[in-house]
Amino acid sequence: MNVTELARRLRVNPRELLELLPLFGFDIGARAVKIDPRTAQRIVREWPQRYREYQARQLAERKQKEKEARRARMEQSGPVLIPAVLTVREFAELIDVPVNKVVAELMSNGILATLNERIDYSTASIIAEDLGLLVAPAAAGATADATSDERLKVLLADATAESKQPRPPVVVVMGHVDHGKTKLLDAIRHTNVVEGEHGGITQHIGAYQVEKKGRLITFIDTPGHEAFSAMRSRGAKVADIAILVVAADDSIKPQTVEAIQIIHALGMPFIVAINKIDKPDADVEKVKNDLAQRNLLPEDWGGKIICVPISAKAGTNIDQLLETILLVADLEQDKITSNPNRPAVGTIIEAHKDPGEGAVATLLVQSGTLHVNDTMGINGGLYGRVRAMKNWTGADVASAPPGTPVKILGWKQEPAVGDILEVATDSKQLEAKVKKNVSGRVEKAMSFNTSSASEEDDDTAVVKTLGIVLKTDALGSAEAISESLEKLEIPAGVRCKIISQGLGNVTEADVLRGEGENALVLGFNVQITPMAAILADEKKVTARAFKIIYELLDLVKEKINSMVEIEIREVDLGKVKVLAIFKKDKIGQVIGGAVTDGKVALNAKARLMRDGLDLERLTIVELQSGKQSVTDVMAGGQCGMKVTGKLDVHEGDVLEVYQEEKVIKTVK
Repeated sequence: MNVTELARRLRVNPRELLELLPLFGFDIGARAVKIDPRTAQRIVREWPQRYREYQARQLAERKQKEKEARRARMEQSGPVLIPAVLTVREFAELIDVPVNKVVAELMSNGILATLNERIDYSTASIIAEDLGLLVAPAAAGATADATSDERLKVLLADATAESKQPRPPVVVVMGHVDHGKTKLLDAIRHTNVVEGEHGGITQHIGAYQVEKKGRLITFIDTPGHEAFSAMRSRGAKVADIAILVVAADDSIKPQTVEAIQIIHALGMPFIVAINKIDKPDADVEKVKNDLAQRNLLPEDWGGKIICVPISAKAGTNIDQLLETILLVADLEQDKITSNPNRPAVGTIIEAHKDPGEGAVATLLVQSGTLHVNDTMGINGGLYGRVRAMKNWTGADVASAPPGTPVKILGWKQEPAVGDILEVATDSKQLEAKVKKNVSGRVEKAMSFNTSSASEEDDDTAVVKTLGIVLKTDALGSAEAISESLEKLEIPAGVRCKIISQGLGNVTEADVLRGEGENALVLGFNVQITPMAAILADEKKVTARAFKIIYELLDLVKEKINSMVEIEIREVDLGKVKVLAIFKKDKIGQVIGGAVTDGKVALNAKARLMRDGLDLERLTIVELQSGKQSVTDVMAGGQCGMKVTGKLDVHEGDVLEVYQEEKVIKTVK
């Protein structure tokens, strides 16, 4: 066969063919024109695999050279400082590598991440190592700008008294789980939010508006389960007035006390809504008494705390509650003002990814007016342009004045819950600023680690670790779950640690991470992909998705409890002085004695004491008193007993009788 014909069949240049054949083990000569049929057939058969291997070697060598070149450059300039959490886009900008190449490298490592998805430092360092880059962790807590609270105070304080106008009061609803907070809002809004929530518990912060006497009132509904304490606190930071919901049949509970502490810390006026007064076991006076014991004296008892008995289910006194809110707002009217004619400023109270709308976030406008097409800036960085706004009913709106909650579409990258949004007047300056400050930006969300022992403790004190790979639908959910895990009272010798977390569905990469770390793979308000479920089954990895947070926590507690070592405790019962030895057989000895202290019990164990020395552990297998079999004999009595053990008992020995109890410590 001619070489040119063979090259045509293999779809390769004849010159390249002659150069590669010796590398593949076919030495036919550099100037060969013809090849014998048998050799030609062998080349055709083996060429595809040999050529793929050759291309792979070439690619690996090229990557290695690029890696060495980058490392040489970076050894001169120093490592790139990477924050604890950052987006893929920010990471690409920091290391000066095309973002599509970073995404491809992530995919090759089993991580399907979008441009705006956050990755942690460990992931970033692995990718950087693959790219031949030197990285180092940025200083913990480093930020490019002031904290959100400080920044918000500065932005809201720039308006003069003359420019400020009254705005709708922002009301936060707080209280213990199942005390009826969402039912109250349901009664106010004449909607049915509770049935739309899994387990009847609000899963995210929601903001709503109602009208009373021609005036608008904005409500923020904070989740009631204890796992969402961080979100409840955040909801309170943007509110003017609080409604503390207390069930008349349950009175004050732990989350009620926590809500009171948050309200006091922020110095907010509040109203106590005593709910469920329609129940047979409702006791309004008991609730007032419990409040008074915490120095919250109701108005009708001579104090300053306004209490409104209501029934959210029956709709009783809802109008009275709304009128009371307006009354308190009038008393606080000097504080409930803002300038509607300036560029908008507000706080992000929820952010998540929607399959159809992309990145969306709920904003509470606190000053100024937000318009469609306004440029959005967060922490001095360009985050997009307002493409559309929807109010709490889902209707499109063109503008949002102060005190209005709106869902915003048009984000270039997803903001974090608690971020301060400000409308920029010059987007070019804003974009330049974000590029300049991106290296100093550190995301604080999703960087949690929970443990029963301090990181400074000796590692030998921690016997077992329960690792968790966590995927959630929103940053607020990840924050709440992490805080809830931190509150678990975990027995010594065990710790719980979130080793990886992110947004989106549970993927095969998460399952493989769980297998490598011997960890649980947990999803909240997300799904487990079919391939991930199959892989989890093959690898025997526990991968579960939840809609209700306390079910997720119950699984974690169950796993921790299974890891706790059972402690055997000796409980002393009494003492017996040996008076006589009756007989001995293959099983044990029959002895007689006097109970000098406590009691002796059947099947108990005993320490054989002789001359003050602990010689042996015995078991009492038979016990008699007055020739009758008994289960125990008290102090002052005499008994006969059969004991088993390796050593013989002598007259004058003392048996210290005790029982072994198993102490099983559980997580709380």
